[in-house]
Amino acid sequence: MTRKLIITGPESTGKTTLAKTLANKLNATWLPEYARKHLENLNRPYKFEDVIEMAQIQLKKENEVFNDSSGSLILDTNLLVYKIWIQEKYNHQVDWIEKEIEKSKNDFYLLCDIDISWTPDPFREHPKRSDRTRIFSLYYDFLKKNQFNFEIISGNKLSRLKKSIEIIDKLN
Repeated sequence: MTRKLIITGPESTGKTTLAKTLANKLNATWLPEYARKHLENLNRPYKFEDVIEMAQIQLKKENEVFNDSSGSLILDTNLLVYKIWIQEKYNHQVDWIEKEIEKSKNDFYLLCDIDISWTPDPFREHPKRSDRTRIFSLYYDFLKKNQFNFEIISGNKLSRLKKSIEIIDKLN
């Protein structure tokens, strides 16, 4: 049976690094974040419609990989990132995204903490500590309030990896 492990959290919290490293260590399938690829090829500022399209493609890719794999699947993001993005940028909620997130309630989330330095990137929008704290709280509050299975991952790269593996071992 395929198990999903979702790496989530605000921008610049080490999600991609952790997802790639975990997938490699655990010989698991890794699904990268689609938004980065889309934004790199957009050649203009993104709009609400672009975020919706990215969310649809992310979900489609997730479903394809999930149906084609056995063992563990590590997601470098899922629709929760899009939910928070849309909430933060557009003060809006998208019903189909909310419904799809509810379906992921039995998956396990690793919520990456903001305790690592923010790294500048053309696609990142929130370098201020206050913004990062507020956005982290949006993830944490959502996962806690809705009783999702999650753990916070903090510390340097090695301690994050070690803690993640310990958590995954307990799940198996």
